[in-house]
Amino acid sequence: MARWLVVGAAGMLGTDLVEVLGARGHEVSGVDLPAVDILDPVSCAAVVDGHEVVVNCAAYTAVDAAETDEARAFAVNAVGADNLARAVAASGGSLVQVSTDYVVAGDGTVPWPADSPVAPASAYGRTKAAGEWAVRAECPRAWVVRTAWLYGAHGRNIPTTVARLARERETFGFVADQVGQPTWTVDLADGIARIVESGAPYGIWHGTNAGETSWHGLAQAVLEELGLDPARVSPIGTDAYPLPAPRPSYSVLAHDMWAAHGLEPLPHWRDALHRAAPVLFPEGAG
Repeated sequence: MARWLVVGAAGMLGTDLVEVLGARGHEVSGVDLPAVDILDPVSCAAVVDGHEVVVNCAAYTAVDAAETDEARAFAVNAVGADNLARAVAASGGSLVQVSTDYVVAGDGTVPWPADSPVAPASAYGRTKAAGEWAVRAECPRAWVVRTAWLYGAHGRNIPTTVARLARERETFGFVADQVGQPTWTVDLADGIARIVESGAPYGIWHGTNAGETSWHGLAQAVLEELGLDPARVSPIGTDAYPLPAPRPSYSVLAHDMWAAHGLEPLPHWRDALHRAAPVLFPEGAG
């Protein structure tokens, strides 16, 4: 088994990735601030040394804050990714760069293939797209894995927000005109492991649970998992909940690379939510 390093291991995805890799028999180490500073090339070189596979889960993910703090977001998402890519390339290892659906235009009607043009509409998307470019330019042995609508037990996320709102209010609204793929961090971690273990080709991959829904559809599904009436959440439009950063209206990512290389894509989002429910909502509806 390979020796893995997860950078950003204290985050929602990083925490599950360390656990999943260990369960699959890999030797895995997890690091985060202050043990590593991806803005420091020397720190990157020191921490990746001796690891065969490095996964970069570290990121500036405050989508709205990035609209007025793009320089900081660029530093982490692009310069930091570049530093790690250079260090991994010099060490002879391979890199998994976790990216986002925000790098595509998000205005389509059919799932976006892995080779879709990069056309981000937000500052966050621009910085993550720059990170993709840097990684692919500096580290030939790199998989860029785009994901979307992540949720998990170790961070703030929409399903647990819905559960809280259901405890606090009788009815509430969720956006129904943005469509994407809710993705459980445990399933994504397993998918990343399978891509690397299979010897799949380097390049851009889409790591999202299958199927598609709106935020409103996800909220209704959460209420169903809690044994509550899904009609308690009503559909609203994006214009009713304005935010600084533009959101993709349709950012469903195609899984063409998985089919092309004989790999099973991540399970359907509704199945994933059902399996995740016991760890997301240990106290049920409260």
